[in-house]
Amino acid sequence: MKYAIIADIHANLEALQAVLRDAAEQGCTHHVFLGDFVGYCADPKACLDIVRGMNAPCVKGNCDEYCATDFALDDFNPKAAKMVEWTRQQLTENDRRWLHALEYVRTVEDFTIVHATLEAPEKWEYVFDKFTAASSLSRQATQVCFFGHTHVPVAFIHDPSELGQVTFRTPIRVDVNASSAPSHVRGGTYSKFKIETGKKYFVNVGSVGQPRDNNPKSAYVVYDMEKGTIELRRCAYDIAETQRKIREAGIR
Repeated sequence: MKYAIIADIHANLEALQAVLRDAAEQGCTHHVFLGDFVGYCADPKACLDIVRGMNAPCVKGNCDEYCATDFALDDFNPKAAKMVEWTRQQLTENDRRWLHALEYVRTVEDFTIVHATLEAPEKWEYVFDKFTAASSLSRQATQVCFFGHTHVPVAFIHDPSELGQVTFRTPIRVDVNASSAPSHVRGGTYSKFKIETGKKYFVNVGSVGQPRDNNPKSAYVVYDMEKGTIELRRCAYDIAETQRKIREAGIR
C-alpha cells in the first residue's frame, strides 16, 4: 500500500494537478491531506472540489480555519486579510462547513497526520528545530507522524537506543551538534529513507502550493507501507499560469 502524503496546497490548482499525476505514476493507491487547502493562490474552490471528491483522510490547517469562519482579521497584515476575505467569497457555505469540521489530528492506518504540532495543534506553532519537534515526538502515539505548515521538508527522528545517532539508507544532511539538541532527537533534510525499528519519525512533507526551501517545485511524500520507506518527491508545474491567475484575481 502506497500513500501520497500531501500538504499546503494553498489553492494552487496547477501544483495540485502535477502532484496527483506524479502520485499516480508512482503507484500510490491512497492519499492523505495535511491541511491548508486554501489561501495564497487563486483556485480555492477548484482545489477543494478535487480533494473533497477523493474522500481521503484530511486534517485542518490554519488557513482553512481562517477562511472557514468569520473571525475578525484585525491582527492580520493587510495583504493576508485581503487574501482571506477574497477566499471566503469563493467558497460555498458547504465548503466552509466542511473545512471548519475537519479535525486537527488523525490516525490513518499506522501513522498520524497533523498540520502543525501534536503538542498544541490548534495554536499553529511552527516546527523548524529539534526542540519544538521533541515536544511533538513526546506526544506521538504512532511510529510515524507527518506534518506540514512550515513549507520546508525535514525529518526529525527520536532514537533512544542510539542516543540520537541517525542512520539512513540514503544520504541525508543531519545536524550533529549534540550539545544543542534535545536528548535522542536529530533532524535534517532527506530524499528517501527506511523506517527502522525502535525509532519515531516526525516528518514534514513540504508544500505543494508554495514551497519555501529555495526549490520552486511542489513537494510531497510517498509512504510505501510495505517497504517501510518515505520518499520526498518534487514536481514541476506551470508557475507562470499560477502567477497569472493570482494577478488576475487581485490578491497580490
